[in-house]
Amino acid sequence: MSASLSRFNVPETLDELPEDIRTNILAVQEKAGFVPNVFLMLAHRPAEFRAFFAYHDALMERESETLTKAEKEMVVVAVSARNRCLYCVVAHGALVRIYSKDPLLADQVAINHHVSPLSERHRVMLDFSLHCAIEVGELTDQWIDRLKNVGFSQEDCWDIGAIAAFFSLSNRLVTLAGTPPNEEFYLMGRVPRG
Repeated sequence: MSASLSRFNVPETLDELPEDIRTNILAVQEKAGFVPNVFLMLAHRPAEFRAFFAYHDALMERESETLTKAEKEMVVVAVSARNRCLYCVVAHGALVRIYSKDPLLADQVAINHHVSPLSERHRVMLDFSLHCAIEVGELTDQWIDRLKNVGFSQEDCWDIGAIAAFFSLSNRLVTLAGTPPNEEFYLMGRVPRG
């Protein structure tokens, strides 16, 4: 493994890692066909790796009331773009393309969702995401009304805010470590699988 994956120590081999982390990484490798660099970067601190992915999975893998997987990933991309986190824009942009089956959507969300051909639901969701990630993030009655008017529940408001907050943390850690996105992410969801 390459030290260029992080400014901090990364394991030389997966055998150096605790069994549970090694098993987790190998499962991701089997599903994706490669090991995302963020897994190796976070393996620098095993306890933090476990906590990070436990919260990640609690947010991103749980069924929301109306929020889809594509919408969750759109939140990640919008927040990550605003935080200038190349890794998360590229990696989660791939997931937006895959879940939405739209090869253009991730780029539109990352650059400027206000001029993109998005639904009002998605514009409000992304506005609220940035409010939570960049501004104070207070859930006011006005925000509740705006979000409910486009079909989100109170629980969805939590999910959107929590994803925005969590990925603000993730953006900062990846930037701190200088972890680049895997090349594989760039084409995922853009071109048909061969």
